[in-house]
Formats: sequence, structure tokens, C-alpha cells
Amino acid sequence: MRHEQEVIAGVLKAYEAALNASDVAQVEALYTPDGVFMPAGFPTAEGEDAVRASYTAIFGMIQLNVRFTIDEISVQGDLAFARTRSVGTVKVLATGTAAPEENRELFVLRRTGEGWKIARYLFNKSSQS
Repeated sequence: MRHEQEVIAGVLKAYEAALNASDVAQVEALYTPDGVFMPAGFPTAEGEDAVRASYTAIFGMIQLNVRFTIDEISVQGDLAFARTRSVGTVKVLATGTAAPEENRELFVLRRTGEGWKIARYLFNKSSQS
């Protein structure tokens, strides 16, 4: 079980890097084909085409520089969930202004033939934000 948690932590670290690089392809590779992305302030994106379009739109508007802290990873067979917090900055590309960014996140991951992938992901602003 500990090994699985470490592998999942690696997926979350790769997601952090993809967000900070605004790399849609890198993000998309971390999701299952039927993945669901539920971003705060945007419609739910279901399936790879919608997930890709959502991240493309978001990365066209903002640049993130965040770091994740993992609070919990629980593995139950081929499913797992991870609860995280992220802190950093967000830069609005249209204006060049930067502001603090702080969220709490919930990931549901599924073990696939290609390893652990994000099946469901949602986040919202922390109470401190």
C-alpha cells in the first residue's frame, strides 16, 4: 500500500509541474479517457476532449505557479483518493497582474494499464483565500 501511495504522490507532483508549465498535453496524459475535471468558476469537463478544451481555455487566461501539499492518500483496490492543498500565485495573462492563489483539492484516481491516472478532480478556494 505504501508503494501505491508513493506512485500516486508522483502523479500529483507531475500534475503540479504540468499546471506550472501550462502544458495541456502533459495534463491530459495524467487523466483517464473518461476523466472529469470540475474547476471552480468553470463548467464541468467530462471526457478527454472536454478536459483538453477546459485546460486550454484556462491556460490561455492564466499562468499558475503553485506547490501542492498532500494531506491524505487512500488506496482502495483500483481506486484511490488524494486530498491536497495548493499555494502560490496566479498571473492573469491579459493584464499581467499577479495575485496569491490558494486552493484545496480532491483527486479520485484509477489504476489503469498505464498506471495511476486522474479519474475525477475538483478544487475550490481555501477559506483563507
